[in-house]
Amino acid sequence: MSPASSGNANFNTTRWSLVVAAAQSPSPQARAALEELCGNYWYAVYAFVRRRGEQVDNARDLTQEFFSRLLEKDYLQAADRERGRFRTFLLTAVSRFLSNERERACAQKRGGDAITLSLDFERGEQRYQQEPIDHWTAERIFDRRWALTLLDQAMAQLKQDYTDSGKGGLFNELKMFLTGDSGAPAYEESGRRLEMSAGAVKVAVHRLRQKYRESLRQLIAQTVAAEDDIESELHVLLAALRGD
Repeated sequence: MSPASSGNANFNTTRWSLVVAAAQSPSPQARAALEELCGNYWYAVYAFVRRRGEQVDNARDLTQEFFSRLLEKDYLQAADRERGRFRTFLLTAVSRFLSNERERACAQKRGGDAITLSLDFERGEQRYQQEPIDHWTAERIFDRRWALTLLDQAMAQLKQDYTDSGKGGLFNELKMFLTGDSGAPAYEESGRRLEMSAGAVKVAVHRLRQKYRESLRQLIAQTVAAEDDIESELHVLLAALRGD
């Protein structure tokens, strides 16, 4: 049963809720959960830092430094009030971090036991160069990239599920329907390639969309601390994708 549809007992074991629950007494499980969340959504932070005007090298240093501090107990506790949703917490935390670091030379490296994440900044910068160059604010870019990361993760998870069940070919044929209803002619064309009727293709597409939405909700559940926040977070992210 997915976190989105299960009871609160199961929901409380999701990644971000685990981190929230363990804030006062950190555990290896909570640290691993936080590191995985940061690893999944780090690019939204990097894009935010770049849109705030930092050059490539400085943005890389600031992003790595931010996550090094975030993964420390005291830094996480300092952002207590923002822990409801990981997206909100992370945006608030990085905004405060940049304000505090603006006057400090980023060339001063951390040593000792500082925790670092393995981040592909080269690929991140390539992605950033493809971002809209209009009037979008850093906060808007952050939410958009967060939403797109979730969609990419949901698609990858869905592909893996279909592949594992021997239906990889079906997924590859029908994934184009996830972005909208292409109508009967397209169903017929896919049906010929799949040796299925148009009606059977339509049913398969309906199931694929259901699974996609379920996968998306499961991923969102990992970034909020309360089950009631899943639907509202979904609406926020869809609005970010539309540019509302």
